[in-house]
Amino acid sequence: MSCLFASKVRIPGVLKEFNKVFKSNGFKAYLVGGAVRDIFLKKTASDWDIATNATPQDVIKMFKFVVPTGIEHGTVTVHFKKLEIEVTTFRTETGYSDGRHPDSVNYAATIEEDLARRDFTMNAIAVNLNNGSIVDPFKGRKDIRNKIIRTVRNPHERFMEDGLRPIRALRFASKLGFKIEEATYNEIKNPEVQEKCKSISIERFRDEFEKMLVSEKPSVGLKLMEETGILKIFIPEFTDCRGCIQSDYRGFHKFDVLDHLFYACDGSPTEKPIVRLAALLHDIGKPSAKKIQTESIFDVESQSYKDVETITFYNHESLGEQISRKLMTRLKFSNDQINSVCHLVKEHMFHYEHNWTDAAVRRFIMRANKECLEDLFDLRNADMYGMWNEPIEIRYNSAIELLLEFRERIENELKKENALSLKDLKLNGKDLLDLGFEPGKQLGIILEDLLNCVVEDPELNVKEKLLQIANSYKKF
Repeated sequence: MSCLFASKVRIPGVLKEFNKVFKSNGFKAYLVGGAVRDIFLKKTASDWDIATNATPQDVIKMFKFVVPTGIEHGTVTVHFKKLEIEVTTFRTETGYSDGRHPDSVNYAATIEEDLARRDFTMNAIAVNLNNGSIVDPFKGRKDIRNKIIRTVRNPHERFMEDGLRPIRALRFASKLGFKIEEATYNEIKNPEVQEKCKSISIERFRDEFEKMLVSEKPSVGLKLMEETGILKIFIPEFTDCRGCIQSDYRGFHKFDVLDHLFYACDGSPTEKPIVRLAALLHDIGKPSAKKIQTESIFDVESQSYKDVETITFYNHESLGEQISRKLMTRLKFSNDQINSVCHLVKEHMFHYEHNWTDAAVRRFIMRANKECLEDLFDLRNADMYGMWNEPIEIRYNSAIELLLEFRERIENELKKENALSLKDLKLNGKDLLDLGFEPGKQLGIILEDLLNCVVEDPELNVKEKLLQIANSYKKF
C-alpha cells in the first residue's frame, strides 16, 4: 500500500466508505495500531482499529450494528461490510494501579494526544482516513525502518503504566526480528518493572507467550525472556534446564537442555502450536531424571580400556509429562491443549527398529493414538533439529530413512483396518454377559485381553473365535 518514505497511504475501499460516515457527521477518523505497522512492513493488514474524535455514543448513533465491547474505555466494535472494526475515541489515560488497566480514561482533543499514550513508537502512527496523510509524532516509521522497538517517551513510565508492555516488547522482537532499543531493554530488567509484570493476569501472559511461540523463530523471544528474567517469573520450571549438560562421549547433543528446547521449538511447524508447545516442553523432565555413571569402554585408538562418564535421563518423558501438566494448568491452557501436549511429551521417546513385527507396529499405533501420529513425527523431527540447531537432513539421513520406513509401515497397517481399539472388536460386553460372565471390572479386563490377542493376530477378530477364547477364561 505504501512505503516508509511515502507522505501518504492508499486507503482500502472499505475504509473509505467507513470514513464517509464519520466525515458526513463532522468527525475525524484515523487508522491506528498494528494495521498501520503492518502496512509499513509491507504485510497484509487485516484487523482494522480506528481512532476518532467521535464519542462511543456518537458512533452508536452513526452505525446500525455496534457492540459496546469496551465502552468504559471509549471503545465499541462496529460491524460494517462483513468486517468487525474496533473504534476508540481519542483518549488519555492516568494511573495504572492494577498494572494493566488505566484508573481513569479521559477523552483527548487530538490524534497526537491519543498516540502519546501508546506503548511503542512503531505502534504510535496514525493514517488519516480522509486523505491518507500520516501522523507520526514519535518517529515510528524511522524505528520500523531501522528495526527498532522503542517505547513512546520514557520507558520506565510506559512499563509502569502497563505490566504487559515489557512482555509485548519481547514478543514483538521475536515476531518481527527487531532489536529492542537499549534503554527500553534495560528497563525490562528493572526490579520495579518486573514487580509490575507480576501483577498482570496469567491469561494475559499466556496469550503473549502463545503468540511468541508461533513466530518464525521463537528462540529469539524465549532467550530474551530468559535474559531479562521474565521467563523465571512466569515459567520457573525452565530454570533447572539451563546448564543441564546432555553431551557425553557419545556426542548425541551439542547444547544444554534449555537451548535444546528453544531450538527444538524453532524446528517444529509454525502452523502447529500444539507441536511447538510440545517441542518446547518435551525434555523438561531431564534435570530431574539426570544420572551420571562411569563405565569402562574399549578405546580403539589406544587399544585399551578407559573409564568414561555416561549421562542418562531414564524416564524423563514421564517426569516431563507431569511437569508439563502442572505448568500448563497454572498458565490456564485449555484441557484439550494440556492433554494433547502432555500426550506428545510422554510418547516422544519412541524407538523404532527394522525388526519390529507388524503386531509391534499396531501396538505403537494404539499407544500413540492414530490421531496424534503426524504430530508425534513432527515432534521427533523437531527434537532432532534441536540437537544441533540445523536442518535434520545435514546429520540424520539414516534416522530420517528409518522414520520414513516406520511411517510407511504405519500407513500400511492403517489401510488394513485391523482392530486397534475395543470398539473395533467383533465382540462386546453384552456378548460376554450372554456367555455367563458377571458384570464388573473383570469384564473390561477380558475385553482388553481379547483386543491384545487380535492385535497379535488380526484373523482372530471373528465373533465365534473371540467367544471361544473368552469361554476358555471360565476354566481359571
